[in-house]
Amino acid sequence: MSPKLIVSLALFPLLAACAATAPSQPQRPGTPSTRIPPTQPPKPPVQSWRPAREMAIPGLESVIGADSRTLTQMFGKPRLDVTEGDVRKLQFSGRPCVLDIYLYPPRQGADPRATYVDARRESDGQDVDRAACAAALRQR
Repeated sequence: MSPKLIVSLALFPLLAACAATAPSQPQRPGTPSTRIPPTQPPKPPVQSWRPAREMAIPGLESVIGADSRTLTQMFGKPRLDVTEGDVRKLQFSGRPCVLDIYLYPPRQGADPRATYVDARRESDGQDVDRAACAAALRQR
């Protein structure tokens, strides 16, 4: 062996010692090498209460604004009565159509009143005139 090669090989462990790092803990594959501190989930935005916008369709004047008792007097016992949060849905049905009436409180904490109406045919679910459906169900 040449003297240059011997000197180079002798210096190699010294250079390796300079580049050595502190021993690290064994890691599982796919895990990051640094710990990420836990974060606080963002707080949900504060939602202010606001009244529902009332539908304004000719022929529904006696329905819009009515409470559940008045609607039951008008159309009979609802086929469906569902409450979720501050909304209440009453569904009335008859041979000609199905009438869904959505009731929302006009102000926070008040009793819900009808603000929106939807109507469809009983047979195939196609949309129908809301006022005509309400009139047909009221006549029974």
